[in-house]
Amino acid sequence: MKVIQIGTGGWGKNHCRVLSEFGVLSAICDMNYERAKEFGEKYNVNYYKTLEELFENEEFDAAFICTPTSTHSELALQLIEKKKHVFVEKPMTYLSEDGERLVEEAKKKKVILTCGYIERFNPAVAHVKEYLKTKKFGDLIRLEFYREHRMPLHIKDVGIIYDTSVHDIDTAMWLFDETPQVVFAKSGQINHEHEDFATIMLGFKDSRIATISSNWITPTRVRNFNAVCTDGRIFSDFITQEIRIETDKGTETPSKQKEEPLSLEIRNFLDAIESKNELRVKSEHAVNVTRIAEAALLSSQKGIPIYLDIK
Repeated sequence: MKVIQIGTGGWGKNHCRVLSEFGVLSAICDMNYERAKEFGEKYNVNYYKTLEELFENEEFDAAFICTPTSTHSELALQLIEKKKHVFVEKPMTYLSEDGERLVEEAKKKKVILTCGYIERFNPAVAHVKEYLKTKKFGDLIRLEFYREHRMPLHIKDVGIIYDTSVHDIDTAMWLFDETPQVVFAKSGQINHEHEDFATIMLGFKDSRIATISSNWITPTRVRNFNAVCTDGRIFSDFITQEIRIETDKGTETPSKQKEEPLSLEIRNFLDAIESKNELRVKSEHAVNVTRIAEAALLSSQKGIPIYLDIK
C-alpha cells in the first residue's frame, strides 16, 4: 500500500512518523516547501509543494489530510473524486453540510473516509467503554471532561470548540452510544480571535448528561474525564492512560498496558482499506460531531439551548 500525506505541521509530523514506521509513506505534500523537504528527506520519500505536482508524479492508494480545518473539505473532495481512501484530521469539515457531501461522494466512489477522533483508540477510553458495555459498575449517567493548556500556536482558523472540544463530543457519543438531544454552551475570548474557553453540556435521553470544559488559558496540561455510574465512578487520564475506580468497596487502579493511540488509529484505517477489520470512526460519526460543534457555537452566541434531531 502507498500512502501520501498532505500537511506536516503541529500534529501532522506525528502521522509522518507512524506512516513511515508502518512502511507505507510514499510522498509528502506541504505548501511550506522547506517543511516538505525536511520531512521528505527525513523519511526518504518524495515531497511536493502542491497537490497538482503530487498527482502528476505519484501513484497511491490513500491520503492523510493534516492541514487547517478550512482546507479539509476541498482537499478531501479532490482525493475522493480520484477514488483515493481518505483520512482527515479532526474536525472533518467546518460545516456539517460539507461533511455530508464528502460522505455521499465517498459512498459513490466506494472509498473509505474517516476522521481523526483519536480518543476512541486511547486504551484508557477503550477500557472504560468495556466497563460501560458490561455494566460492571452500573449504568452510565454522567460524563465530565476536562481539557486545559496554553493555546497552541499553530491553530489560527478555529477556536477551542472545533479544535479541542470536538474530541470530547465524539468520546461522549461513543461512550453513551447515542447522539445528544440538546446542546447548551457558553464560551469566550481572551487571547484568540476565536473562542479560547468553553463549557458545553450535552443532554442525552433519560436525563443523562455530558459536560465538556476546555480552555487555552491555564498553564498546566490537563486531559481527563470521569464516568459517573450508578454503582461507582471511573476516572481516566487521556495522557497517562491511568484508570481509577471508586466504589463503596474502596478505590482500585487496574493495571493496563499502554499503547500509542495514534498508531492504533492509523492501523485501524489501513486495515479497514484491506478489509481486515471494521472502521472504528465512520465518516457519519464525524459529521455528527461537526453538527454538535455548530450547535455549541450557536448556543453560546444566542445564550439558549439548541435542540437536535440527529440519527
